Amino acid sequence: MSKKLKIYFICGAGLGSSLASQMVAEDVLNSLNLDESLEHEAISSAPGLRTDIIVSAENFKSQFEKYELDPAIKFVFLHNIVDPKEIEDKLVPVINALSN
Repeated sequence: MSKKLKIYFICGAGLGSSLASQMVAEDVLNSLNLDESLEHEAISSAPGLRTDIIVSAENFKSQFEKYELDPAIKFVFLHNIVDPKEIEDKLVPVINALSN
């Protein structure tokens, strides 16, 4: 039994879009029997996060580059943060890579 990966969904305020994205991702992961630890947070808290994966919208990419983040954190940037297909296509390979 591998440990659960911690996945943070990040948006500007840590409320609307990150929670919506987290809920869609939860459905996608559940359908694939992937049981990971999902949280959502505001981008301002990114520097203090202890996490395996950060999922966010592509338009936040440049903001993350301003922070000193743990180089081990994997990023998944989404064009449409509530598209189940995009979440599956981009997030699941990262989960699988980290789980092996």
